[in-house]
Amino acid sequence: MSNKFTDSLPQLSRRQALVYLASGTAALALPGLFGGSLARAAMPGSGVGGQMVVGFSQEPTVFNPLMPHIEVDDGLHFSLFDPLFAIDDKGNFTPALASEVPTQENHGISADGLQFHLKLRDGVKWHDGQPFTAEDVKFTLELLVDPNFRSWSRAGHELVRDIKVISPTEISWRMEKPYSPYTSILAATFIVPKHLLANVSDKNNAPFNSAPVGTGPFKWQQRVPGDHIELVANKSYFLDGPRLDRLIYKYIPDLNVMYTQFASGDIDVVGLQWISADHYDEAKKLPGKVVDVFQSATIENFAFNLGRPQFQEVAVREALYYAIDKQTIIDALYYGLPKPTETYMPMQSPWFNPDLPKHEYNPDKAKKLLDDAGWKPGAGGIREKNGVRLAFSNSTTAGNHLREQMQQFLQQSFQDIGVEMKIANLPPAVMWGEFWTQAKFDTAIVGLNFLVGSDPDTANFMRSDNIPAQGGAGQNYFQYKNPQVDKLLAQGSEQFSPEKRKAAYLQVQSLVRQDMPFLTLFTFANVRGHKQGAENIIPNVNVRIDSWNVNSWYWDKA
Repeated sequence: MSNKFTDSLPQLSRRQALVYLASGTAALALPGLFGGSLARAAMPGSGVGGQMVVGFSQEPTVFNPLMPHIEVDDGLHFSLFDPLFAIDDKGNFTPALASEVPTQENHGISADGLQFHLKLRDGVKWHDGQPFTAEDVKFTLELLVDPNFRSWSRAGHELVRDIKVISPTEISWRMEKPYSPYTSILAATFIVPKHLLANVSDKNNAPFNSAPVGTGPFKWQQRVPGDHIELVANKSYFLDGPRLDRLIYKYIPDLNVMYTQFASGDIDVVGLQWISADHYDEAKKLPGKVVDVFQSATIENFAFNLGRPQFQEVAVREALYYAIDKQTIIDALYYGLPKPTETYMPMQSPWFNPDLPKHEYNPDKAKKLLDDAGWKPGAGGIREKNGVRLAFSNSTTAGNHLREQMQQFLQQSFQDIGVEMKIANLPPAVMWGEFWTQAKFDTAIVGLNFLVGSDPDTANFMRSDNIPAQGGAGQNYFQYKNPQVDKLLAQGSEQFSPEKRKAAYLQVQSLVRQDMPFLTLFTFANVRGHKQGAENIIPNVNVRIDSWNVNSWYWDKA
């Protein structure tokens, strides 16, 4: 298939063409395209108070934190809700709605890991003034496993039995079997109000889902679809803060435009998807800005929908991996900032498997694999087998220009081995809605943090009964099934010894690398940026988004 981008660049190698594309696109930013009175109002306050405007390249659309959602929605959830306990940037659990983190030492968790006994804070109020109690915790845990509710995850929660509300500030339950990741899962589980949801017959379409009420540092104010969400301070917040009066999450789908608005001062903090790598050299020289690079736990993936007939054979997926010039993509498009990886486990994790086969860019091996597997060239040179053409679409977020350039590069690379890839990008709210969660895509370029906190359990993404498109509640959108992986994940979750757990998770990584339900490309190198004077904007490898500690953000009056 002809590619108009590379066809217009005669005399250049593929690598040179990619570099050309990368350098040329940066000039397309249009200053002030989304600039308006809202953004310009973001002026530093005097110490405590004021307003911050945070730029998101995707639009948050899921406001009930228990329903299927993606990273950008977490930005709202951290602002509006609280878990029982949280996880900080050092990996430590810290009390939130629970007055202390349950451990075996303080008898919050029994020695065998089967009994949980939690003490909750007294005097906490929901945003509408109603008291928070243990009944809300019980309701939340039960709602997550309600078969009529579209739960974002039942992992761990499905093992909870005999929930007992001992008092408004005390609750206990029994686990059907030991499940070591559950503490981390609870730290990622926001509590919702029983009084607003219990009597709603269809909780998937409750009024609460579009006008959320939480206990968090900020209250819902208004949403302008396609533009921004405004939150105001919860002056009765039970923890420290908030130290801002108002928080604006601004939706800016074009990463070039987001950078331009950051450079001009229209937004104060660059959130998801941060500053694109092609702007890094310029961004770090901007006056009045703080810019740094953070190697996050998020992995960029080329994800397969294994429900599609053309991806049933490992040989096909392996051939496509051979055809990807991963290092050129990293160097030319992302300026060498990300690091290539062979696994979904973050490199900084103690559970990381460093011994997996290293990727090799080798189109000749890709062609031989497909030849040997019986995929023969057909009409237009596209390979076929048993009436199935080796053709598919690839989708990602429209407006992410580096991903779009990567797609163009991959399209030509795959064409060279007899594979047709069409580009079919969508607005973020559509892309990461049911199109993604119900496996309506062929392939996707997607950044995923596979972990819950720092725990290595990835059952939510890999267990065969966690496929939403097949009735499961989880994030196995790849429709990946491997009984051995299921068994190892179960073994790892039932162990509390780090050594025994590690053995299981190293094997899981090896099997996933072998099966290739997704092709891991590189770790995210987040180029973070905020105005000087915006304080406590701290990265946290244990969560999926930077607003995990938004209650402590403030303007330095100096």
